[in-house]
Amino acid sequence: MRSGSATVLVSAVLLLFVTTAPIAQADVGVPDVGPAGTSLIHGDLASTDSTPHAGPGTDGALVASSLPGGACAATFIGSDSLPVALCTGYVGIDPPDFAVPTVQLFDPATARPIASLQLTKGGLLGGVYGYLDNEDRVVMADGSGSILKVAHRKNPDGRWQLYVDERLDVGEQIPSGDKITGLAPDFDGRIWFATTGGVIGTVDAGGGHVGSTQLPAGEKLTNGLTIRPGGASILTSRALYEMRADEQGVPQTVWRATYDTSDVRKPGQLAPGSGSTPTYFGPNGDDWVAIVDDAPRPKLLVYRADDGSPVCSTEAFGTSGQGTENSPMAWGNSIVIPSTYGFGYPPFATSGPSDPPSAPFIGGMTRIDVSENGCERVWESDDRMATLPKLSRGDGLIYALTYGPPAPGGGVQQIGPVYYTAVDFHTGQRTVLTQVGVAPVDEPLQLTGTISADGALWQATVGRMLKIG
Repeated sequence: MRSGSATVLVSAVLLLFVTTAPIAQADVGVPDVGPAGTSLIHGDLASTDSTPHAGPGTDGALVASSLPGGACAATFIGSDSLPVALCTGYVGIDPPDFAVPTVQLFDPATARPIASLQLTKGGLLGGVYGYLDNEDRVVMADGSGSILKVAHRKNPDGRWQLYVDERLDVGEQIPSGDKITGLAPDFDGRIWFATTGGVIGTVDAGGGHVGSTQLPAGEKLTNGLTIRPGGASILTSRALYEMRADEQGVPQTVWRATYDTSDVRKPGQLAPGSGSTPTYFGPNGDDWVAIVDDAPRPKLLVYRADDGSPVCSTEAFGTSGQGTENSPMAWGNSIVIPSTYGFGYPPFATSGPSDPPSAPFIGGMTRIDVSENGCERVWESDDRMATLPKLSRGDGLIYALTYGPPAPGGGVQQIGPVYYTAVDFHTGQRTVLTQVGVAPVDEPLQLTGTISADGALWQATVGRMLKIG
């Protein structure tokens, strides 16, 4: 998934002074992130969209909900068990505005909002790729060219408050009109950031030295950043990059691989190019990196993370819709890809008209196993995943909100029941289908859910925050 997106083709670059040898484990630090499984939009720094926590399982049902006054694209849960979300508020108050970025804190039992903080407006879906640090602070960018660390506390009067605890200014590194679209901490005490216009940079976590580099003109970024010890994977509208920060914190290209794309946005994607945030996976956890390209029949592309040499490629989908805005899920040597082709996003969230203007949302999801001998499809389902799914390594189920079967004649969006759904990772069989809402009030909008340590699924829709347990 991206907080926008873009991808196209270009040639490969290798900077000779950048080494591609993996960093020894003894040299690797501990990244500044909160509890495992609940601190990043894609589950972990490798962007596997998985969690160690077991979910609600086959007995899951709606236990609480609220009206947060906006759509919450990412929900985190800190060590204090308080859910905190990055949301687009429909109406801002200070100053008055529409579609404003906000941080919201929720009661863990009732799902009721208990504090809110309005931030400076940024770019398209700006702020989606924040994360939770080890002090339970939301780290995100606002529209002022700053990286914020937003904390929460209970005041003497018993009311909760969200406030900016720290502000890191990186505005001098960002051209006028450009905006930060992705953020992630690395294993060396830095925060990586990426802008829509192709600036890749790092800043010391304490706000010290900032280093940045500008990618070639015409390469846009709207996906997230994926981090491993000693490196970062970054996908633009034209190419996949493996990068490493030098001693001054300036990102340098280790390798670059172009992929099949165009300048046309597919229906069901937010912008032209691949909708993937790159996913590290493989026998040792980060041997390989995977994306889905933007060909008419998109392909899963798997590369060796150290040198960019290809491992395998295959058509991403057989019977599913031919396109995805979602990052591949990963577990071991397996990749699971949901289709979003034809999904109807609101016009303000996209980069412009699609070609064709609309298409039926067929849905579907597939598992592909990867080895040095190639890619092999294991199963393909017909579930119409309407949120970014979360794969539980705790119980082997894939959780999401879904639509029912397509309406007769097909339509870009389902008007009707919205279901809590779990799919078996091993077999692709649906294990539960329980209605929890009705679209369009509960339009899932491909928003991201989070599974808490106690097994509840926190999932936003266009109108509500749902707690399913």
